[in-house]
Amino acid sequence: MICVIALVVFGILGIFSATHRKVALEAFDCVFRRVTLRKCETGLDKRLKSQITGKLMIKRPKLARFTFRHFEAISWFFTIIFIVSIIYTGIGGYNYYLYGNCNGPNEDGFCIFDPLGSNSKFSETQNEASCSVEPQTQEILSLANINLKTFPKIDRNAENDVVFIGCYVCPFTRDSYPTIKKLLDRQDVNFAFAHLPVKEDTYFISNILNCINEVDSKKFIEFNDELFSTDTSALKNENELLKVVESIGLDKESIKQCSNTERIQSMTQLQISEIQKTGIYGTPTVFVNGGAVVGPKPYRVYKRLLK
Repeated sequence: MICVIALVVFGILGIFSATHRKVALEAFDCVFRRVTLRKCETGLDKRLKSQITGKLMIKRPKLARFTFRHFEAISWFFTIIFIVSIIYTGIGGYNYYLYGNCNGPNEDGFCIFDPLGSNSKFSETQNEASCSVEPQTQEILSLANINLKTFPKIDRNAENDVVFIGCYVCPFTRDSYPTIKKLLDRQDVNFAFAHLPVKEDTYFISNILNCINEVDSKKFIEFNDELFSTDTSALKNENELLKVVESIGLDKESIKQCSNTERIQSMTQLQISEIQKTGIYGTPTVFVNGGAVVGPKPYRVYKRLLK
């Protein structure tokens, strides 16, 4: 069955070479005959056998003799490995299209289509000093017990619900925002944003966000657009954030006073408690119609969860 491997190899090479195309046609004829329980008449299998053992004979005579005697069994062995590899590559490609990785929903591990693992990374919520990949499963993630009433949101009375949980200073949330913005721009999507301050020195951002949402519920999107495009070093400075508030047409002094009130600070703490009820273990976490997706994924991964 060496002709099966030859068919694929020379079929690809035949795209660029007429000589290899001729060999590919021979391999196809040989494979077709073997599948229909007939002998290969092109002689390709014998030529390949002679060429392979001939090259081995120069440096490894014993290995060449062994290969010549058991060539059919060796051919079957490599053919089976080849077919199994194709099957697993196909499964990996299918998973990559659906979930953004080769291994299934929110799984990590090496993926040939995403060798750097960029689609599987997230900022860990348990340890503020690390941004790493932890083996977790999406089964623990749920919106069943969370109250979204106090969070900034856009309600279009649409059939799809998207809840985006992220951190302004976390790199993977920032990477995912342009893609999530595409979901937000859809008119068939209700959208809610939940800021999870992974680092304690960014709690004040949530306070400012909540005040902006109270003053003008539509302004929080402009605020997000600005913050996710602003250098993270500036996000830890309250004065810099107040400049952003001013740039979106709001009074920074009134927002500052609002953010320092006990009521708003209590609201922020309540929101953090609600977010933790989801079982979140990393940002960004996006719920699309209840289905959880962790890490910055391609748009198609979110889109397929829409109704």
